[in-house]
Amino acid sequence: MKLELPLAKVKGLGASGEGSHHWWRQRISALMLIPLTLWFLFSIVNQLGQSHAMVLGWVAQPFTAFFLIVYSIFMFYHAQLGLQVVIEDYVHHRGARLALLLFSKAVLILFGFLAVFSVLRIAL
Repeated sequence: MKLELPLAKVKGLGASGEGSHHWWRQRISALMLIPLTLWFLFSIVNQLGQSHAMVLGWVAQPFTAFFLIVYSIFMFYHAQLGLQVVIEDYVHHRGARLALLLFSKAVLILFGFLAVFSVLRIAL
């Protein structure tokens, strides 16, 4: 019977060196989302009861379009970072984890692109 040392168990599974960088990116994106989300919520509340044409006109304004694009980028980026942590922590099978990470990143990039494209299509 071979005695298995703890080091042998974790060899090759150590920190990738990206942990603190990922943590900081999550915190910075969260801090950026606080004022952007407040702006978005107050702006949407102000649009309640407006006609479709009025809301489209509001989105087409350069200030609004710019902040909607910035908000969309930070929102989907932050979601991708958070989902990555959940998948890495709770999916233990390497193949499934890799597939889920790639799938979630692709879907969130697609949704982010669609959000930015939609705003630009209205604004331009």
